[in-house]
Amino acid sequence: MKFSITASSRTGYVRANNEDMVLVDQWFIRNGKMSARVDTSTVDRYLIALADGMGGHNSGEVASSEALHNLQFFFSDLPIGLSISDFNEAIYEWLSSINNIIDSKGRCEERLSKMGTTLVALAYYGGSFYWMNCGDSRIYRLHDDKLTQLSTDHSLSSLMGDNAHKNIITNCIGGGCKSSYMDIVEFTADVQRDDVYLLCSDGLSDMLTDEQIRQYLERDCNADMLCFAAEQAGGHDNVSAIVVKVS
Repeated sequence: MKFSITASSRTGYVRANNEDMVLVDQWFIRNGKMSARVDTSTVDRYLIALADGMGGHNSGEVASSEALHNLQFFFSDLPIGLSISDFNEAIYEWLSSINNIIDSKGRCEERLSKMGTTLVALAYYGGSFYWMNCGDSRIYRLHDDKLTQLSTDHSLSSLMGDNAHKNIITNCIGGGCKSSYMDIVEFTADVQRDDVYLLCSDGLSDMLTDEQIRQYLERDCNADMLCFAAEQAGGHDNVSAIVVKVS
């Protein structure tokens, strides 16, 4: 199976710095863009991930970078042949480890106190596809002209049904969360030709409606075009996206 991938991360028009970061295989993107193609018949693993940092005083960008660099190393070092349950267990062991790392940095340096990050990822490992989510960054699937949000926002509004609290998250990596959790879903059987997957930070999903996102994807817009559209709609936050097209 072959994929074309575009990724972009922008500061937006309101914030002074970009606390988002994007990972595509071995490339880390912040305030930039890239494109890549991958044929799964030539690799045994491939990782795409997006982190939206938080914490203020630039500590959010430290948390997102720490999480993605650590995850990239961990994922590349996984032994091949793990079952689905073993893969899930390994990811949870990593989650516990990175939580401790980020929280310990916050305890050692005041400016990093309570820093944290969301994480949403799409992983190909040993012939299987997984998506993962911690926080309110999202993964969507466009299939037969229908856009579906696969992930569930770990936010107060998701729990209470009140959009007034949509920016209050209930789960993240670091940020003082002692019981962080990760949604991990194996979805190999669902991956079909011509499908499009979108990973994005809330800087995109807060600025564009799902219907607008669907229309942009239908028009074959890449990740940077989507981020630019979110900026044009207000750009109230950092905005990052990864678009994965199955071919």
